[in-house]
Order: sequence, then structure tokens, then C-alpha cells
Amino acid sequence: MSEPASKTHSANGSRPHLEALIVGAGFGGIATGVALREAGIENFRILDRWDRVGGTWNANTYPGVAVDVPSPIYNFSFQPRSRWSRFFAPGTEIQRYAEEVVDRQGLRDKLMLGCGVREAVFDESRDLWRIVTDSGATITTRHLVNAVGALEHPKPPAIDGIDDYAGKLMHTARWDHSYDYRGRRVAVIGTGATALQVIPQIAAAAEQLTVFQRTAIWVAPKPDFAMGEGLNRVLDLPLVQRAVRLVGNVGVNAFLGVGFALSDHPRLTSAVLGAGEIALQTYMFTQIRDRQLRRDLTPTYRLGCKRPSISNVYFKTFTRPNVELVTTPLDRFTEKGLATADGRERDFDMVITATGFEVMGKNSTPPFPAYGLGGAELGEFWDRNLFQAYEGVSTPGYPNLFHTFGPYAYAPGSVIPLLEATAAHTARVIGEAVRRGATRAEIKQEPHDAYFQRMYARNKNTYLFKQGCEASRTYYINYQGDGPAFRATTQLNMYWTNRHFPLDDYRFTVRPDVVHDMA
Repeated sequence: MSEPASKTHSANGSRPHLEALIVGAGFGGIATGVALREAGIENFRILDRWDRVGGTWNANTYPGVAVDVPSPIYNFSFQPRSRWSRFFAPGTEIQRYAEEVVDRQGLRDKLMLGCGVREAVFDESRDLWRIVTDSGATITTRHLVNAVGALEHPKPPAIDGIDDYAGKLMHTARWDHSYDYRGRRVAVIGTGATALQVIPQIAAAAEQLTVFQRTAIWVAPKPDFAMGEGLNRVLDLPLVQRAVRLVGNVGVNAFLGVGFALSDHPRLTSAVLGAGEIALQTYMFTQIRDRQLRRDLTPTYRLGCKRPSISNVYFKTFTRPNVELVTTPLDRFTEKGLATADGRERDFDMVITATGFEVMGKNSTPPFPAYGLGGAELGEFWDRNLFQAYEGVSTPGYPNLFHTFGPYAYAPGSVIPLLEATAAHTARVIGEAVRRGATRAEIKQEPHDAYFQRMYARNKNTYLFKQGCEASRTYYINYQGDGPAFRATTQLNMYWTNRHFPLDDYRFTVRPDVVHDMA
């Protein structure tokens, strides 16, 4: 077992600096801050290593980045309006919306930006978390909330020789806007949801674009359009807002989660997915007439194994004379570019790695070591015992620690309902601990195990594990061969159970020898 760099020590009688510390100022951290205030908790801070709020939308600024959920529903229920230029807004507008929420909800003075976390250690003698920041400073907090998003920790390509490459190397989540790729030879590694957005942008400016595809992606047409002032004003009406939010979330949930919701009916699931595949293949035919190119761009796995994407220009990009699609596996980086398994070497000025993120990967959730009872590190615990958390929020052995996007939390659909649900769960437990004067709140083993076993069994019963999805290299299935990135339920179930779980599922400990801070 690895040891924490900072040893715990006792200082009974003194209070922690904070009642709650939220790590991550993205949408999950913002939602948790709002929920804590609604629960009457004011002594909290939101910490983030970036210098702006927005999380994923601050980290991902590559050309073409945009939300793949309709803008009018990609917002919080407590602040449903902004001004969108398009039905699927560009990333800059989503980050701007995060800033608007922080200001309107009065969270600006709660922010601690430009401050990352090196490690978190639970002090059992004082029932608090000791946080060591990147600068070496220590913050103590009664409760700790991991609100670092799932699409925050870049996953590098598993290709030999990456350090040998002398050209410009860039992951899409760490975009260098100072580099001018116009008129240059560019390679993109990957054809997932991020690559689908960036490839058309690069192709329009580069001299030559070569796309290295390991696994094709299912693509649907994107019903996008400009949203003028008139449409934005209509959406200002509260009744319209509520109706659009309800209908939109139901539609997105159905599009992304119908296969999971029908897991108990495999024949029906197969029929629905099969019909979807035919529809998407028909769409591809309208975009590409070259038979071999269509064959290369057609996935060999079932629809739904990976998150489906939407685009009106992705397929047509591969018909451009300056774009080449390569399906031969990559072998290694060279000093000047990339070599494929057939021995061919290609030279590039710039290589873009659109290789996704570490989702429920080893030592990435959270992306810092967290030491609980007995010094057990959370990442190591999950590595040995599989990823698990009650309602995706809490794990036994890690008191006063909560997650906004933990194992088995997310029912496919818009991520916003998930973040509001887990934020409400977290705030309910912390609020109850404060009300009782408890210094420790820990999920009990029995309800935790019951939830984990139920979700584990449901997930294993989905088409992901019955129709060959393992070969699709989907992030829905992690390195352990499990599916902790999602829960096979509806979003309504996710929403309800996170707000109405029995409080007795938690053990609240009142210790006279430990002084509880006032919220």
C-alpha cells in the first residue's frame, strides 16, 4: 500500500478551515456549491487548478468544440437561461454560461482558482480531510467533494516512440492556440467524438490531413441551426423553458440510453439498435458514394457500444482531396511523424492525439491520491476491488468524501441532471451531519454493497457485455472489463434515488472530543 506524503496528526479541539471543500470548478463543482447553499452551508470553497471555471469546457478549447446536447437543455434547472448562438452551442458559450451561473448564484467569492490538489488524507483523530495543494499548502476540511469531471484527464496514445517525435504534438484537451496549423501537414490519431468535431476544422486549413482510425464511429445528422434573437426571447418564457427542458431531456435520454433501459428485453434491444444502424448507414450513403470509404467508416460493433455522435460535415470531410483516411494500425512514432504496421512512414508537422480521457481508469478517478481509514488509498482500493460507490457518490472506508461523477452514477443522457442529482445527494448528507453535530458521515457497508451488486448485475446484463462491445474499445468498459462509467437505469431513477435515499443508509458519528465547525 502506498503511503501518503503528509502524515496525519492530532490537534483536538481545533476546527478545520472549512466545512466542505469542492475540488473542481466545472459544472459538477458549481452544482454542488449551489446545493450546499440551499442546505444552509456557507463555509465552503471551490478549488480548481485552472484559472477559470467551466471544467471540461475550460480544458477543451480545440477548433470545432461544441456541446453535443441541445443548448436549451444543457443548463441547470435553477438557472435555465443564457443566450445561445446555435442550437448546439460552441464550447466558448458553454464556458461563458458557467461564468454566468457562478456570478448569479453568488459563488465568485467561494472560488480558489489556479490551485490543484496533490493529495488528500483523512485524519481519523479529528474526522477531517487534510488537503495538500500543488504549492505545498495544507487545507483542512470536514467534508471533501471530488467534482473533477470524467473528461478532464487526457489519455495519451499507447504508441511507442512518442518522445522521439520532433514536430508539434498536441492532445485535443491541451490545445496550443499559438501554433498555426494552416498550410501544414497534420495527422489526427483517433476518430471518436472529439475527433469528429476537430477533423473538419483542420481539414479546411491544413495542406494535408491524415486521419488514423482504429475504430470507426456511428454518426447521426446534427439538427443544428442558428438561434436568433427571436427564438432566444421565446425561450425566456418560463413555461417554454420548462417544456423544452422536459421534452429535450426525455429525447436525449432516449437517444443515448434506450439500449440500457431495454436491457431486460434483449430481442427488443437488438431490434431497436438494428433499426438505428440501418438509419445511420443510410445517412452515410447520402454523404459518401465511394463504397470502400463507406466500408472503412462503418463501425463493426453495435450501435450504442460507444457514445453515438452527431455531425453534418464529418463524413464529407473524407471526400476532400487533401484528406486521407488510414485504417492500417499505427506501429510507432518516428522523429518526423508516424509509421504504420505495414512499414510505411509518413512525415507530419503536427500530430493531434484525439485519444480521449481516462474514464474510471487506474489512478484517474480522482486524479489525486485520497487516503481513507487505515491509510487505504482510494484508487488502489478500486483497482483491487473494482470501482464501486453508493449511488455513484460514497464508498465505505472513506468518510466525508463524496463524488459528483463516481462509479455507477451516470444514466446516459445529458450530464446536467446527473450533476444536480449527486450534488443534491452530497448536500443532503452534509446538511444532516451539521444538523446532528456529527463529525463523520460514512455510507454503511450493507446498503452500499446492495447498490453495487444491483448495478453491477444490471450493467452486465446490458448489450455492452452481450453483443461484442468489448472490441469497440468503448470508455463505457474500463480496463478491468467492467462498466462503472454508467448505471443501467433511466435518468428519472437516477434523479429520484439520489434525492430520496434513506438517510439511515449513512452512519453519522457524533464525537464529543472533536469540535464541529459551524456551517
